[in-house]
Formats: sequence, C-alpha cells, structure tokens
Amino acid sequence: MSWRDYSTAPAPGTPICAAIEVTDVHPVSLSTEKGEFPLLMVKDAGGYLAYVNACPHQYLPLNYRGDQMLSADGTMLLCTGHGARFDLRTGRAIEGADCGLDPVPVSLENGMLVIGG
Repeated sequence: MSWRDYSTAPAPGTPICAAIEVTDVHPVSLSTEKGEFPLLMVKDAGGYLAYVNACPHQYLPLNYRGDQMLSADGTMLLCTGHGARFDLRTGRAIEGADCGLDPVPVSLENGMLVIGG
C-alpha cells in the first residue's frame, strides 16, 4: 500500500515536527482535516526518513506495546506487537513479516520536517 492510500494521508508540505525532536526513532501523530495520521520519524547517519507507523499485518503502531522500536545495533525497526523486523533505511521486511513498511517522503525546511512531494 502507498502512504497516499490511507484515508488520513496529509498533503505534501504538511509540517511534521522540528528536526531537533527526532534523535533516533520518534512516533508522531499528525492531525489533518481528514483525521489522525500515524508517522514514525527516523534519524540515522543518512538523514531523516519516515514510515507510516502501522505494522503491515494488523495495522497496529510499531510502538503498540512499548517505545523500544530500534534494534540494539541500530539497523532495524521492531514491531513491539509481534516482533517483526524491518530494515531501518528501506522499511523492507527482514523477519516475521512478508511485506514492508510504507515509506513517506519527508524534507527538511528551515529546521522543520515536512511531508515531501
């Protein structure tokens, strides 16, 4: 599924949060005129990434049972609901899943992260 297929998907240019708030993995709920949109913001050596914060199996947030969603080696995102593992840089399923996370384009504008085009 594409992030744009979610009924609450925000429009490009929608502000997410200040970049300084994202130190590794940071869940955010964006309020839009369509409702709440769950995002998982990620910062690593390559910059900022975002995924829909919904495990592709049950569409529960990855942090459903706790906030420890980053693997000890910092290379994987973990679903706290059932232990599926996803590549941090691509969202591709690594273990316990047959489909990956939905990436959301983001850009950095004047210190703010915004939904990209």
